[in-house]
Amino acid sequence: MNSTYYETVNQLENMGVDPDYLQGWVGGYLGNPQREEQRVSAAYSAGFEDGQNQTTDHAADWAKD
Repeated sequence: MNSTYYETVNQLENMGVDPDYLQGWVGGYLGNPQREEQRVSAAYSAGFEDGQNQTTDHAADWAKD
């Protein structure tokens, strides 16, 4: 694991993003398979896509107010 992973997870936690987004981001970043269909949420899918692309483009959409 490189420092980008740890720094990004820390940043997302500090932003207060939805836990599903964070779990999706981690799974996508690490190349894990996606959750089974009945457990996938919109936040998870957005996080998974961002993780695969190694970005946080949609993180602000899932930050808690």
